[in-house]
Amino acid sequence: MSEFNNSKSGDHGSSDLLVLERLKQRKDFLRLAHAKRVHSTSFVLQARDRGDAQVLRVGFTCSKKVGNAVARNRAKRRLREIARLILPRFGQAGHDYVLIGRANVTATTKFNALQDELLAALRKLQGKP
Repeated sequence: MSEFNNSKSGDHGSSDLLVLERLKQRKDFLRLAHAKRVHSTSFVLQARDRGDAQVLRVGFTCSKKVGNAVARNRAKRRLREIARLILPRFGQAGHDYVLIGRANVTATTKFNALQDELLAALRKLQGKP
């Protein structure tokens, strides 16, 4: 976690940050269903290279296995926040990412642990040690 600056403000003071767009259409999620994926303790990260140098796009999903609507929404809020903090700095432009919440884990895992898991998953997908 030493690479990550845990600032509360949205301005990180760095010009190398990528812009995030949201995946909202079903067809985009379906394209990622057969993409590379990394299973971590708290979530699954799927990633696909679109083959362009456009903005990074990210989507979030939690099935009913995660729990009732309150539990699913809490899990998605936590996933959105770690994506907002980590992906602009460590994600790759021209890629689509989907974070999938896991039952009884995503909503209860410590926030710093979620951040570390996302960094590790990104390194694994990008082939970095």
